[in-house]
Amino acid sequence: MPCAISSRRAVPAQSRCARGLAGLGWRLVASGKTAAALEAIGLPVEHVEEVTASPEMLGGRVKTLHPRVHAGILARRDEADDVATLEEHGIEAFDLVCVNLYPFEQVTGRRGVTEADAVEMIDIGGPSMLRGAAKNFAHCAPVCRPEQYDALVQELRETGELSLETRRALAADAFATTAAYEAAIAHWFADIEAFPETLVTAYAKVADLRYGENPHQRGAYYAEQGARVHLLSRVEQLHGKELSLINLLDLSAARLLLREFALPACVIVKHANPCGVAVAGKIEEAYERALASDPVSAFGMVCALNRPVSAGLGEALAERFIDVLFAPDYDDAALEALQRKQAIRILRDKERRGFPRGERDFKRVLGGLLVQDRDWDIEDREGMEVACGEPSEELWGDLLFAWRVCKHVGSNAIVIAKNLGTIGIGGGQTSRVDAVRLALDKAREHGHDTGGAVLASDAFFPFPDGPQAALDAGVTAIIQPGGSKRDDEVTGAVRKAGATMVLTGRRHFRH
Repeated sequence: MPCAISSRRAVPAQSRCARGLAGLGWRLVASGKTAAALEAIGLPVEHVEEVTASPEMLGGRVKTLHPRVHAGILARRDEADDVATLEEHGIEAFDLVCVNLYPFEQVTGRRGVTEADAVEMIDIGGPSMLRGAAKNFAHCAPVCRPEQYDALVQELRETGELSLETRRALAADAFATTAAYEAAIAHWFADIEAFPETLVTAYAKVADLRYGENPHQRGAYYAEQGARVHLLSRVEQLHGKELSLINLLDLSAARLLLREFALPACVIVKHANPCGVAVAGKIEEAYERALASDPVSAFGMVCALNRPVSAGLGEALAERFIDVLFAPDYDDAALEALQRKQAIRILRDKERRGFPRGERDFKRVLGGLLVQDRDWDIEDREGMEVACGEPSEELWGDLLFAWRVCKHVGSNAIVIAKNLGTIGIGGGQTSRVDAVRLALDKAREHGHDTGGAVLASDAFFPFPDGPQAALDAGVTAIIQPGGSKRDDEVTGAVRKAGATMVLTGRRHFRH
């Protein structure tokens, strides 16, 4: 029962698998460094050169690309002509092919990697052997991941062979692995083009989820292969139940908004929309003010903080119903208080850095995919136009704060803020004036004084009615993109009220 083993190097799990196979009477065939590594642990190995009667060529680039290897992999044992061909040429069939592909993504993910280094990590022989064995899974088993080794050897010990179901599953995994490998290479070559003619992506499963958005829907979380970071990379769960699909949607929204701020900040999210956001001199104050924005909506919240949780803050958080808590670290006393709540999912952000700016945003539509740049830019006042009024430095701070929050609220989006904290948010409305009314109603409901507050709108006001409702409620400054045919009317209404309006020249729809 010959077995072909190929790898850039023999990893410990592969060596263990080879030892198990050898113990069951299998003959091992390997090339180059893999053969040397297996021999070093005392295993008998036939070198590929002995099978092919040809030396390795081109510095090892050509080893397994030979008819005596691929005929042995692809031969159908139930086809008389195939068997006769093997006998005529003295070729022995392979029963199993075990390949660890060259670590292309690991190498290209390093800083300063050269094109020559990347190209050398493009495996040719390995994918060819895996695909050949996967095509001929009825007779030759493809093995492509170390996680498969132990179960493989165990099945061979128990039954003496691999079942057809096992070989079919291995074939599916092999084709998925080689497809993902080729996708990573294609992505690397096409990286100079943001929207190539053919978009090739691959995702690896991070976790199965209990269900999707609803219990009758299945769900799983996949991370894009080749991405330097993803939602849960370098995130440690310290306590609580497993994360749900809705938890992950809300956590993503919270993390994306949190990256807007360098000062101590707290973001509270429900249903992928912020319901309370604040920045302050201390993280404890930021949390208190974010919660006060809309404490009713905050019930069952995802709460994200960009500073460690102190003992006092931990006690305060433990009094609330929180689904997910995300922070860079936790005081021991804070963690002890929080862990008294069985359900709360406590996450530690070990990465402490933002997501890569080059990431694209994908949105599924019926039978297709919409792709765009992520709305990453963190805007300051440079390039904005003051249409009327004279904003003070303090007012500018509130305007820019509200503007940054607004782009993370579902459109139509309105954010009312005061003293670097939200006091009313209206999102997801089909009418912009309704979004203004909703934000004002939220502020009034929770006892916030809208006098002297600012308002941000993710897109222009088509009519003066929205701004007028805010001005009548005491809002003294508005920030919005501008660009409406009625900009003069809108500006006139704001000027007449003695208020300030800033035009950004850029909108931030989020559908």
